[in-house]
Amino acid sequence: MEIFSIGHSNRSIEEFISLLKRYGIEVVVDVRRFPTSKIEWYKKENLKKLLKQNEIEYIHMESLGGFRGGYEKWMLSEEWENAYEKLKEIASGKRTAFMCSEKFPFRCHRRYIAKKLSSDGWKIIHIINEEE
Repeated sequence: MEIFSIGHSNRSIEEFISLLKRYGIEVVVDVRRFPTSKIEWYKKENLKKLLKQNEIEYIHMESLGGFRGGYEKWMLSEEWENAYEKLKEIASGKRTAFMCSEKFPFRCHRRYIAKKLSSDGWKIIHIINEEE
């Protein structure tokens, strides 16, 4: 199985959607605990609408959101495990990217999700830019 990871960073919405389309993403799973941003188009309701206009489904999974200083402990909770199983279920049926705000996965909690997925046999593709 294959799953993608992406961070919106300060990209233009055009670049973000272009990257999603380039990789054939059908579903974006937002793993930000608080799905808001200083950048207007990355606020939950705006992003959901813009993705829908581009035929990309948006799902917010707060339970996979970051917890400063204690994410690995949080991963042991039933709530996290249930959300993680749901992410795998979604990605089993549609080309999925899990997303947060940080461009580089090694700087955020996406690295923990990716490591767990990898240990469960998933191939992780981190979308950084057009070349990577």
